[in-house]
Amino acid sequence: MSIESAFTRIAELQSLLGGVAAPAAPAPATTTATPSSDQFAQMLRTASVPGATATGAPTATAAAGAIAPAAPPAGNTPAARMVALAQGEVGQAEQPPGSNNSPRIAQYRAATAGAPGPGPWCAYFTSWLARSAGVPVGEHGQGFGSVDALYAWAQRSGRAVPASSGQDPRPGDLIVWDEHIGIVESVRPDGSIQTIEGNSSDRVSRRMHSKGDALGYVRMS
Repeated sequence: MSIESAFTRIAELQSLLGGVAAPAAPAPATTTATPSSDQFAQMLRTASVPGATATGAPTATAAAGAIAPAAPPAGNTPAARMVALAQGEVGQAEQPPGSNNSPRIAQYRAATAGAPGPGPWCAYFTSWLARSAGVPVGEHGQGFGSVDALYAWAQRSGRAVPASSGQDPRPGDLIVWDEHIGIVESVRPDGSIQTIEGNSSDRVSRRMHSKGDALGYVRMS
């Protein structure tokens, strides 16, 4: 109900109760800290949108969801298969949030030997991508739950590409930070890197990174 309608209704009720004069509607102020009805409606709409702040600006997760998917690399290469698999997993989330677990995340863990329990799962996710694409990571294809262990294997096997080498990443490379790992979905003309990462905001998320942010890459094909 609008403010004007409310005062009209009050006047009607007071008339029925004995003709007490209805309060006059307040004159519009030239400046006020109270939001207008249109602003209030916008605030309500904003509050009902998951991932939005009170100002309407998206949170990091909402912003990540707004990044458009990139085309997978051409051909039936391991890199192309891994990117296509990762794209199909975007949005898979922990259930409940913060648990490091869900039925789907349990499947990611199953790609790593030793029946690991719930825990940080970015390396499980990339191990699952690699195994599902036919190029499992590890000397025995055992997968890794540790980013450090996965990158150490990449160094031993000649697959590691340090960021300091100056080489540009390729779609399908694994991208490694300190205790976090994802997959390169695309590299934009300005050098920024579009990624898909497990265990990012409690889900599989699409992200953008500046060139040079990573410690290195793992070349899968």
